[in-house]
Order: sequence, then C-alpha cells, then structure tokens
Amino acid sequence: MEYCLFLDETGDHGLGYIDQNFPLFLLCGCIVSSENLTILEKQVNDFRYNYFKTTEVILHSRDIRKCEGAFQILFDQNIKKQFYEDLNHILSHANYSLIGSAVQKEQHIKRYGKWASNPYTLSLSYIVERIVFLLDSLGTGHTVHILAEKRGKKEDAQLLSHFNSVLDSGTYYVSSERLRKTINSFRFHHKRENIIGLQIADLCAYPLARHVLNPKEPYIPFTVIENKIYSDSRTGKKLGWGLKVFP
Repeated sequence: MEYCLFLDETGDHGLGYIDQNFPLFLLCGCIVSSENLTILEKQVNDFRYNYFKTTEVILHSRDIRKCEGAFQILFDQNIKKQFYEDLNHILSHANYSLIGSAVQKEQHIKRYGKWASNPYTLSLSYIVERIVFLLDSLGTGHTVHILAEKRGKKEDAQLLSHFNSVLDSGTYYVSSERLRKTINSFRFHHKRENIIGLQIADLCAYPLARHVLNPKEPYIPFTVIENKIYSDSRTGKKLGWGLKVFP
C-alpha cells in the first residue's frame, strides 16, 4: 500500500534567535494511506463547505487561533464552539498517525555549541527513520511519498540536500537500501495549493509543541490527537517513538 507523509513545522528553526515564549522547534509528520487520505479529504472539504461555503479556505492553525481572515466567524462563540467540535471530531476519528520531532533550542545549543545541528534537518532525519519503523510494523512492501510545505528557495534546497544525504548514507538504525525501498519521492508544495494532508500536519504541530513545552498542563487540542501518535505496540509508549524531544 502507498502512504503519504505530510510535513509541517511550528516554531523558528534558526539557532541565532530564541523566542523565550516559544523556545522550541517542532516538525510534525502526518502519515496516512492513499485510501484513507481520500476519505479524510472528503471529510475536510465537507467541513469547510459547511462553514465557509467553499473548500478553498486553508485550515491554518495560527489563523484559527487568532480568528484571522476567514476565521473571523469564530468571534461568534456559538459558531466557535460548534466549529471546534466538528474539527476535533475529524482529527480524533480520521485514520492517520503522527510522528513529531521537537528541538529545545536553548538546551540544544548549550550541549552542542557551534556543532549544534539545524533543528529542521535533525528532526527530518528522525521522522524519516521512524516512518520506516511505522510502515514495517504494518507489514511488508509499504511505500511512502513525502510532501513538505515550501519555506523558501534557499531553505528548501538545503533541506532537499540533507534528505538526499540521508538517503545516500542511511541513519544509525536504518540503512540506505532500506530507506530507498520505502521512500518513493520527496516533494515541496506551496500552502496555497490547498493540500489537505499538509493542513492536518499544521493543525497537529502546535498541540504537540504545546505538550512538549508544558507536558503537565492540560491542553484539549493535544488530547484530541494524542492517540494518533505512533507508539510502541507492546507498552503504548510514545516518547522516543512517535514523539522525540532533542536533546
């Protein structure tokens, strides 16, 4: 079976500046089979048409939280309540899995200094490795297409170069041959292309990051997606499996 891995991030990946209110970078991978993706796309399109009478509104986490653009309708508390109930129902019941990789930037710099790896490339390596483990747990012969949101010509070129180097040399746990058998393609897409899988990854990235920043603080959006995180099938453990925190 073919799968898609959609990648989106939250937080600044640069190490030159640390926002004390959000000193974290997190890359979120949403994994869904092509069959289940078709179902998910219909659910999201029906949801968007119900609220906006169009399927062209991009579900962007920040815009929703700030009630900006088309999401100004959420200033109406009755609409907001129903909107979140409907969206959370999709996120909690759809058939997909999540892999998140977070980098706590201050600790990362303190530990590795000038040798500290770029948080995005570090996270990508981890997620690429874990997607192989996840697909192996589902059986043999599964393959995946990776789709990432475009960030800029320079940034995308650097990321593609890193991905190709991982593909050529493998990781500590996964050989190059194994990666090449599993990964069919790696592509970049604009947010305006309205790719629903990327929007789901965007919606899930912030709750994952909030949980990493304050794991003891109850946060409803995280509880909605918590069971989607890839975990150890024997113990249910998520940390170190579908959720990695560096360092």
